Amino acid sequence: MSRYELKPRPGNGVIKAVIGWDRPLQTFFAQVFTPTEEDPEEGEATIWLGTEPGELPSPEAAIRVVEAYADIPETLAADLAADRDATIGVKDGAHQAEAKQRLFGSLH
Repeated sequence: MSRYELKPRPGNGVIKAVIGWDRPLQTFFAQVFTPTEEDPEEGEATIWLGTEPGELPSPEAAIRVVEAYADIPETLAADLAADRDATIGVKDGAHQAEAKQRLFGSLH
């Protein structure tokens, strides 16, 4: 799994945005966090996509989720693609396969 924390754009109430690659789910993911009264510094993910297998199939799909809320580094799409490409051919371990079967009804 890869994970990049992005600098939030000022004035939109966002405290952080996160984007990355999840190899077991074969999807990119994107999260946008806003402060909560209980935890104003860490907040909670008010937007969170990429929790289902293949939900965000490309770096660009994940970037579109967060681009209104955070600054996007010029190399981010290429970095995310490289993270995905580095995991091609990596197989799930027994525990990952079992969890995917239980959660999603398949190993994909």
